[in-house]
Amino acid sequence: MNSRILFALPLAAVLALPAYAQTSSSETQTATPATAQSGDTATGKQPLQPPSREGFWGRVNPFARKSYVKRQTSPIRDRVNELDDLTAANGKAIKDTDARAQAGIKLASDKANEADQHAIDAGNKATMAQQSAQQASTRIQTVETVVGNIDQYKTSNQTEIRFRPGQTVLSKNAKDALDEMANTVKGQRGYIIEVQGFASGKGQIAIQNSQKMAESVVRYMVLNHEIPVYRIYLVGMGNAPVSGTDAEAKTKRISGGRVEISLLKNDLEQLASSSSAPATTMDQQQQPK
Repeated sequence: MNSRILFALPLAAVLALPAYAQTSSSETQTATPATAQSGDTATGKQPLQPPSREGFWGRVNPFARKSYVKRQTSPIRDRVNELDDLTAANGKAIKDTDARAQAGIKLASDKANEADQHAIDAGNKATMAQQSAQQASTRIQTVETVVGNIDQYKTSNQTEIRFRPGQTVLSKNAKDALDEMANTVKGQRGYIIEVQGFASGKGQIAIQNSQKMAESVVRYMVLNHEIPVYRIYLVGMGNAPVSGTDAEAKTKRISGGRVEISLLKNDLEQLASSSSAPATTMDQQQQPK
């Protein structure tokens, strides 16, 4: 009797184990759908469901084969691959969005820099235009001044050459004085040279002698220094009174002969300088940098 009881107890335990496993599986399957409905997944698919009971042992099969394990893990592996693909796609989308944002920022920065450069160029052109207007105004004022004083010559330099009585030949000192004066007018304009001859004696003889002395001075300046004849004004004064500050000097007569050379200038040279300076300045401003 006792031996039968001992044999029946293990058999009852073996028969009760599958029933208990099936009950646990049913409870798990009942609870899982409630959990799945609590939220959405990353792939948009329903969560993986636990496999149903298979065979005598249910899900806990200590004698499972490779095909059984592969069949059980295949859905998990597929879902992991889907998550990897989704992560890669999201990363690529993020990189593309960042690249487009960086390109937009760079384009906006380039446009801003270009606008700044245009503003700087416009400011420089406005400054150049203002300077040109000021130069033109200054030049107009200079021209008006010169035109108003065109016939007003001012003495720039004077020299005097002495001659012995009855002689009209220039001495070395006289030539040196004429060379010094002629060198100051080379390349210039707006000047005239006034040559006045004075001689001792009376009447026409004194006038002729003074004329000859003045002509020798003019001939030397024209031939040796190529001064245009139209810029030289010659006059023989004869035995005219010597200019002075008092009445005694005005009535005093000279002895021997002499020639007074006066260099007279107006403002034409100043006009030429002022007209060339603005043109040079504007050409320098217009040169590309």
